[in-house]
Amino acid sequence: MNNKNNPKRAVPGIRHYDGPAGGWGALKATAIAVRTQMDTLDAPATLLRTNQPDGFDCPGCAWPDKEHKSTFQFCENGAKAVTWEATNKRVTPEFFAHNTVTALLAKSDFELERYGRLTHPLEYHPQSDTFRPVEWERAFARIGEILRELPPDTVEFYTSGRTSNEAAYLYQLYARELGTNNFPDCSNMCHEATSVGLPRSIGIGKGTVSLDDFDHTELVISMGHNPGTNHPRMMGTLHELARRGVPIIVFNPMRERALERFADPQSVVEMATYGSTDIASTYFQVKAGGDAAALKGIAKHLLQMEAERGGVLDDDFIATHTQGFDEFSADIRATSWDAIERESGLSRHDLHSVAEAYATSRATIITYGMGITQHNKGTANVRLIADLLLMRGNIGKPGAGICPLRGHSNVQGNRTVGITEKPSAAFLARLEEVFGFVPPPHHGHDAVQTTQAMIGGEAKALICLGGNFAVAMPEHERVFPAMRTLDLCVHVGTKLNRSHLLTGKETFIFPCLGRTELDIQRTGKQSITVEDSMSMVHASAGNLNPASPHLLSEPAIVAGMAKATLTNSQVDWAGLVADYDLIRDLIEKTLPGFERYNERIRIPGGFRMPLPPTERLWPTATGKAMFSVFAGVEENQKGTGEDILRLVTLRSHDQYNTTIYALDDRYRGVFGRRDVLFMNEADMAQRGLEHGDCVDITTALPGRDLRLEAMTVVAYSIAPGTVGAYYPEANVLVPLDYLDKESGTPSYKSVPVRVVLRSKEIVAL
Repeated sequence: MNNKNNPKRAVPGIRHYDGPAGGWGALKATAIAVRTQMDTLDAPATLLRTNQPDGFDCPGCAWPDKEHKSTFQFCENGAKAVTWEATNKRVTPEFFAHNTVTALLAKSDFELERYGRLTHPLEYHPQSDTFRPVEWERAFARIGEILRELPPDTVEFYTSGRTSNEAAYLYQLYARELGTNNFPDCSNMCHEATSVGLPRSIGIGKGTVSLDDFDHTELVISMGHNPGTNHPRMMGTLHELARRGVPIIVFNPMRERALERFADPQSVVEMATYGSTDIASTYFQVKAGGDAAALKGIAKHLLQMEAERGGVLDDDFIATHTQGFDEFSADIRATSWDAIERESGLSRHDLHSVAEAYATSRATIITYGMGITQHNKGTANVRLIADLLLMRGNIGKPGAGICPLRGHSNVQGNRTVGITEKPSAAFLARLEEVFGFVPPPHHGHDAVQTTQAMIGGEAKALICLGGNFAVAMPEHERVFPAMRTLDLCVHVGTKLNRSHLLTGKETFIFPCLGRTELDIQRTGKQSITVEDSMSMVHASAGNLNPASPHLLSEPAIVAGMAKATLTNSQVDWAGLVADYDLIRDLIEKTLPGFERYNERIRIPGGFRMPLPPTERLWPTATGKAMFSVFAGVEENQKGTGEDILRLVTLRSHDQYNTTIYALDDRYRGVFGRRDVLFMNEADMAQRGLEHGDCVDITTALPGRDLRLEAMTVVAYSIAPGTVGAYYPEANVLVPLDYLDKESGTPSYKSVPVRVVLRSKEIVAL
């Protein structure tokens, strides 16, 4: 079905939406976001500075900027991200005086962030159960006192992907001089499989394509992502490709409107005629967890075509630039079509057609998102994509390559400047040479390991540079109580969220400047830098007056804590905050690829980090690109018993990670609610369920009693055997240890579950 819900049974808040992605619907949503959050006079000028050379980088996604020729460089979701940050609503000390933490915990995540911008540094007072304002220096001094009394490896340093290169670099310097490599970060929960898998395949943990490559490609294969919501500026590129007649083959369990039809708000013709452009030339609804089987099916047919007629594989490239092809091809030949069809949910004919299209394309790009990485074989999935590209030499030539799609606007930059629990020996040696201290050589904790250390009582302090750590993690019923056992919690952010309220013995909330705001330090106005999905590093500078005179920048907050903690440090923390050029000078001294850093970020558009595979140079252990072997076609663990479905957690169109802008999901036809379970009609019929039924969902793994209750079934075009529910609410069904063993990424996209009827009554709003 095409998301047309059963007309015989109306369900409150569920109705068919027939419009394309983008178009007038997007402009209306943008207008509502502006009207409800910002002063009308400020909004246009602010939005028009988004993603411009003299403006700020949108926090809404990591898609690269075009040459700045079009009228505006923001989209609907970008406008929501900007107005959400630049809101005129404020959360003052008076607000906290009248609202206890217990009362605030009863609010929804949506309500908490909707209160507005934090205005003062805050300290939790358990006697009154409230947050009260605190002086910055007193707070820094107390944090320093606590941390000096703790073993360094009991302190966890979490980083959100919105953090700038400058703040992230100071943060890793602070933690390593303290003596730990505990760096849980948001990448651990999304693209860690890329960071682990691609270095094994091609030598770097980043994509190889540039925006220019999309101008030369002859085929795009899109796997496991919904660009209309999660990297919306990509839609302009896909729209251009579709208008040029470039095939776009989509693999995704759910029918997503943005991958079907899109109306470009910058197209006068489409807006005037209410027209749109079809995006996907072919759409395959692969089962959740079936991507590896689909990829192996495509590769299997390529090998068959090569055997029958030759000239399909790039033999010269394989011989000159790769190793491991014989083992890879032997495994592919040994994999049966029955297993491929069963696990992928796709037919042999479907996969043949993709292989035929791929074989005729002289330049192919494969894009992928968390639908590939958030599985318990996510790393292997990533390597299979690389294998498929290597078969035809589609890395290191114009119009071709691998394109992982990051969500946060600087999650890739954070990793580049040192936010990793597994630092290289070369990087640590450079830190020691430049700063004169010996950084710890052992690996630290990732996000799951940090959570397990909290639950087990080994972790004593958690410092969060942005984000909503506890809510983003799986198994809330274990994570939330563990937060309360910590000696110290520190949260740096712009708005209130649930993690802030899970107070430890001592808890501080530090409000920081946002991307849209002026950052004035002792030497004048400062710029920060970010790195996008295609390794372009560029400057970003806000222009709005700060939401409060009591805000500090993220670099200033990090430096304040570091100076108060590391009493014998030789680092000039105050001097670095006074002039961010000095931070960039240190990055240049300790990390490759940042030569002439300050000079190059002053050029509009910035510069690209080195990507050796684009020149067919492979910084692997062998000096070659490496084929891999994915044994079988299945995920590591399967559910126990019958009637097993695989749960995909997903974001609504009015959402950015854990931030919920509104309770609508326009393109999927959900309005004013989030308590829904998307199901295939055949799966519903098999279980005696109807559209609108109330159900409970339970995790179908041994020894697990994880439940999500009172969810409303919504009939939807989703692959048989697959169900979908919203993140982060459905995180309660994801076991903390159900993850990709290679990367540590939780399996948010393929949890075995059962669905049990709770009531035949339609659940009202």
